[in-house]
Amino acid sequence: MEKFISLKSIAIPLLRSNIDTDAIIPSREIKGISKTGLADGMFANWRYKNVEKREVDPEFVFNQKKFINAKILISGINFGCGSSREHAVWALKEWGIRSIFAISFGSIFYSNCIRNGILPIVLDKDIIEKFIILAEDKESVVNFNINLPMKIIETSGQNKYSFDLLPSYKEMLIQGLDPI
Repeated sequence: MEKFISLKSIAIPLLRSNIDTDAIIPSREIKGISKTGLADGMFANWRYKNVEKREVDPEFVFNQKKFINAKILISGINFGCGSSREHAVWALKEWGIRSIFAISFGSIFYSNCIRNGILPIVLDKDIIEKFIILAEDKESVVNFNINLPMKIIETSGQNKYSFDLLPSYKEMLIQGLDPI
């Protein structure tokens, strides 16, 4: 697994509540048990106007040019709720997401993120709302700098925000270790 020490990236603003694992990767998009081949089906019901024809919806944030190379996702309450579908994490990772900021996470999804090298960060609602405004800024590009050893997020050199993470999870990510 790839080590996670720090990350500098723009962020995709997807401020919705209760985004479940079936929304992240619909069951019809899962064609096997592999960790690859899932990114195309990620958020399929939202990313495509016509799912079968893969007709892209340019209004959906993941399809907007500004966010194509983003490695951070910002969301709302209870991100990754629903079933224990690990494919949801695999799809996000294959697309390029390395960290998710949310007000809260589904507990199994949160653990699956850690086990697959994605850093889930729980932040207060007011911080999430500030981050959404920064990410949506059409006038400038705002980078979010995550320093995992220090457990700090810095926004384009302006403000610093601390976050909590269990020491064992922090060590797993820094060392690039999986549970085995």
